[in-house]
Amino acid sequence: MSRFPVLFDLGAQRPTTRDVASLVKEGGTAALTEAERRADQARYQEVVCRSALNRVKGMPFNWTLNPYRGCTHGCHYCFARRYHVQFEMNASDEFASVILVKRNFVEVLRRELDRPSWAREMVAFGTATDPYQPIEGHYRLTRGAIESLARGRTPIGLITKGPMVVRDRDVLADLSRAAACTVYMSVPTVDEDAWRALEPGTAHPLQRLRAVRELADAGIDAGVLMAPVVPGFTSSRSKVERTIKAIADYGARFVGCNVMHLEDGTRTHFMAFIEREFPALHPRFERLYAGKYAPETYRKQVKAMVRVLQERHGLTRREDAGGQGRSRRPDDRHGHDATQVGFAW
Repeated sequence: MSRFPVLFDLGAQRPTTRDVASLVKEGGTAALTEAERRADQARYQEVVCRSALNRVKGMPFNWTLNPYRGCTHGCHYCFARRYHVQFEMNASDEFASVILVKRNFVEVLRRELDRPSWAREMVAFGTATDPYQPIEGHYRLTRGAIESLARGRTPIGLITKGPMVVRDRDVLADLSRAAACTVYMSVPTVDEDAWRALEPGTAHPLQRLRAVRELADAGIDAGVLMAPVVPGFTSSRSKVERTIKAIADYGARFVGCNVMHLEDGTRTHFMAFIEREFPALHPRFERLYAGKYAPETYRKQVKAMVRVLQERHGLTRREDAGGQGRSRRPDDRHGHDATQVGFAW
C-alpha cells in the first residue's frame, strides 16, 4: 500500500481502477482520500482508463461504453450492482455512494475510434451504470463520447433513466444521421409507490417519459424499456396497463419489457432490502427466485399480458420494431399478473 499515498498526494496523476481496487482492498473506501463528496453525499473518485470501448461476449452486441462506475440512482434491483465488487466494493451502499469517474474517457475513446481496425460496430452505451446520472451534468463525459461517436460514424444503443439525455438531443441527432442511434429510456412503472420504493435516486417516471417525447420530436429513435417488471410491486395488470398507456401517450416509438432477475450481489442486496422494508414479501420472493430467474412459466405469462396491452394501446413490441439500433439491441436485463405459478400477487 506504500505507493498509493504518494500517488494520491501528487494530485496530477490519477489512479487506475486497478489502483483503486488495491487501495480499497487494503484500507476500505476510507482510503480513497481524494474522492470528492458532493451535495448528494456520494463520493466521486476520478480515475484514468486505459480503454473506453469494452469488448464483451455472449451478448447481442460486442462492445460497451461506461464512463462512470457505480450509480447514485440506487435502484434496488439493478443487475449492475454486482460489478462494483470488481473494485473491492460492495453491491449495496457503496454501489450508490462511491462513484468512479473515468476522467480521460473521451480522449481514450477518440483514439480507439480513429484506429484503422475499428469496424464501426454497434456499441451498447450505459450497460453497467447510467451515463446520465446527475454527475454527468458536471463532467459531460457522455456528451463528449456521443460527439466522438458521431464523428467516428459508430452506431449506438443508449440505456438511461436520466431525463438529462434531452440536453444532448443535438448530438444524438447528429449521430442518428451519421450512423444510427436508439435511446432506450428505462421506465419500469408509473406507479409512484413502487417508484419511490425501488428507485430512490431516479427522476419521476413522467419526467422520463417527457424526455422520450422530446427526443422523438427531435427525430431520434426513442422508446421505453418497461424493465424490470418487479413481482409484487409493479406486476398487477392494472399497473402494467397504466404504464403502457402512459408510454403510448408520450409518443414512445417502441416498448419492451423483462421480468426482474437477480444476479449474485444484486440478489443479496435485494433480498436484504425486502427483508428490511417489506418483510411480509420476503418468503414469496425466496420462493419465486429460487434461482437467478423467476420460473419460465411466470415470465411467459408476463410477456403475454404485456403483448396484449401493447397491441391494445398501439405500441410496437420491441422485438418487432425496425431500425439498426434495435436489431442489435443493448442488454435488456435492467432490469404481470402473477398467476398459476405457485402464488398470485
